[in-house]
Amino acid sequence: MEKPPSLLFVSLRLTFDEKARLQQDAAGMPVSEYMRWRLFDPNNPPPRRRGKNPVKDHKALAQALGLLGQSRLSSNLNQLARSANTGSLPVTADTEAALLTALDEIHEIRRLLIEALNLGAEP
Repeated sequence: MEKPPSLLFVSLRLTFDEKARLQQDAAGMPVSEYMRWRLFDPNNPPPRRRGKNPVKDHKALAQALGLLGQSRLSSNLNQLARSANTGSLPVTADTEAALLTALDEIHEIRRLLIEALNLGAEP
């Protein structure tokens, strides 16, 4: 089995504008990989790992992240799990309705994130 080549660290000083341009030109590719390609293999197509604009809809992404930020979802789910594990969660019609409402809200957040990140149709 062939041993992969050793990689060395190289430091480079850039202005803020130069760094921004470099990141923009890399278009989602890791900057070190982009620089290596530009220096040593510019005649071949660049290796792409991510799309140029992975976010399809910034407004939808902001909306979904805003909903997540306003919610106490993780804390509430943790409390529900703890209550269910100890047997102290009374399953009433109100409890069931609240859980179903929370489930609908989670599905909507998931849908918005999938749409905003351009990840395709929901399964």
